[in-house]
Amino acid sequence: MTTGAPVAATTARTTDQASLDALLATPLELHPQVALRPEPFGALAYHYGNRRLVFLKHRDMVTVARSLADHPSLAAALDACGIAPARRRSFAMAFASLESSEIVRER
Repeated sequence: MTTGAPVAATTARTTDQASLDALLATPLELHPQVALRPEPFGALAYHYGNRRLVFLKHRDMVTVARSLADHPSLAAALDACGIAPARRRSFAMAFASLESSEIVRER
């Protein structure tokens, strides 16, 4: 795994530690109207309903996003994908942004 921080769309959700901890405990999934197109940098995520295009600028973000539905929480998906605990906050912030963009949703 690489060590860079993941980047997603602009964050609209509160990113205080309590909110991020709550998001880590939340079961998430890719929105059914979202398609991921692999790119050398990561992926493009396109939402066919709201027509938003979001860049997932890190391959680890794509790996986690694709595995969300297979795990009981975002934290479990991060563990299963081998994401280091030191990187959890940056991933939680990125997934908060993806949730506000309707790329991922709570299941």
